[in-house]
Amino acid sequence: MADTFLIEIAGAKYRMTSDDGEAHIRQLAAAVNARVEALGPAANRTATPAQLLALVALGLADDLAHAEARTRAVEQTTREAVRAAIARIDKRLEADTELAQQADAAARAEADARL
Repeated sequence: MADTFLIEIAGAKYRMTSDDGEAHIRQLAAAVNARVEALGPAANRTATPAQLLALVALGLADDLAHAEARTRAVEQTTREAVRAAIARIDKRLEADTELAQQADAAARAEADARL
């Protein structure tokens, strides 16, 4: 069930309705407010709340873009590591199969020699 509550962001009050819960939305609002405060007192005096929020939104979008790039890099590294591990396993399995075939052939030859 959706909760309805008031939050304050950059000095403006907003009525919110969310299925995520009030506590979660308040945490998000606190993160936005922390970024607004990080812009400094000069920005808070000279910029409108909309301008402050635009700057914060751009900062968040930039952070997201960097996080997505890091995620892609980690995924690529992981794919390469998995491929390399599979190649090593395949090589080992081939070597083990070859050794087993040689052992079988030697055992058959020895059995045939006894007959």
